[in-house]
Amino acid sequence: MTSYTDKGAQPTNGRFLAFDHLEFFVGNAKQAASYYVTRLGFQPLAYKGLETGERGFASHVVRQNQITLVFTSAYEGDEGEFGAHVTKHGDGVKAIAFAVENLEGILQHARQMGAQVVRDLWTEEDGDGAIKGASIQTYGDTVHTFLDRSSYRGLFLPGFAPLPDDELARNLPPGGLDFIDHVVGNQADGEMESVADWYERVLQFHRFWSVDDAQLHTEYSALRSIVMANWEENIKLPINEPAAGKRRSQIQEYVDYYKGAGVQHVALNTQDIVASVRSLQARGVHFLQVPAAYYEILRSKLRGSQVRIAEDLRVLEQLKILIDFDEEGYLLQIFTQNMQDRPTLFLELIQRRNHNGFGAGNFQALFQAIEVEQAKRGNL
Repeated sequence: MTSYTDKGAQPTNGRFLAFDHLEFFVGNAKQAASYYVTRLGFQPLAYKGLETGERGFASHVVRQNQITLVFTSAYEGDEGEFGAHVTKHGDGVKAIAFAVENLEGILQHARQMGAQVVRDLWTEEDGDGAIKGASIQTYGDTVHTFLDRSSYRGLFLPGFAPLPDDELARNLPPGGLDFIDHVVGNQADGEMESVADWYERVLQFHRFWSVDDAQLHTEYSALRSIVMANWEENIKLPINEPAAGKRRSQIQEYVDYYKGAGVQHVALNTQDIVASVRSLQARGVHFLQVPAAYYEILRSKLRGSQVRIAEDLRVLEQLKILIDFDEEGYLLQIFTQNMQDRPTLFLELIQRRNHNGFGAGNFQALFQAIEVEQAKRGNL
């Protein structure tokens, strides 16, 4: 693993504040949103569609604490970019949106650095104020949207109507998910470096962490990864690519089924991963199962270290929660099975205790767990 300390010059043309939301293009927005409400503890927030005057598509917005997800589908299957995106990729993340300061400055710099602008600077307003935005193309068919919310007090965006709470889901165990920790983008072999360079040049992000296939591999497969971050390092975007192995890696499987680069998984931060996993399991979420030997090896490593795990190791083993640590602290993480039929997007739950890594010590166990699922699909 390599951690980078040189962030370069601090950008003066604007600031990235946080992940604002993720927008999914899906086959059925209402049902997709309902799945995240009932299974993951989100609540309905806002809606745009026929009842609000939108004739082309429907968008359902759900929220849990600081996590906002938008699910959009076309009323007609071949409706422009919506239908084409779902036909090619299946359900997946179309837009990663950021809340920003000085939107104009960020957009101008991106344009000067050669970014493809897919939606130029726009302003929309309603009784709750005005919001400004713009979108540029990033890897594959994914876009980044920049939003200036400084003059807007509304629920989500102009044109969206509020939705009532789902009382049934409200009575289920709370998800306990707080904010988006990071969003991982998978690339085809040989494309990781150019994408990382794009983030450095266009968005003025810097390299935060990286690992190569000499460190992350199993008997069958391997990956390389570079994590890009904004100046404040509260937005992190790992960029992965497959490395050569005996068989098809889970990164290559993603690229094959998604038909190109795209968002592979979204990591959601929780302050109590044990409670979150128990709640989501009670709601019907299925997680990857790591080999039993993982915990035998883990206990041996912990005995030779200074780190002290506050959680009960027996409980972590029972729930199949992974642990990675260094001399400063540790993280706990677990991964869901795929969120749709195509073996593409899945979710990660992560809890950090003074540890800013990405679970490199767990990658072998994770890959082995994924390879078990790949073998079931006949894709290993």
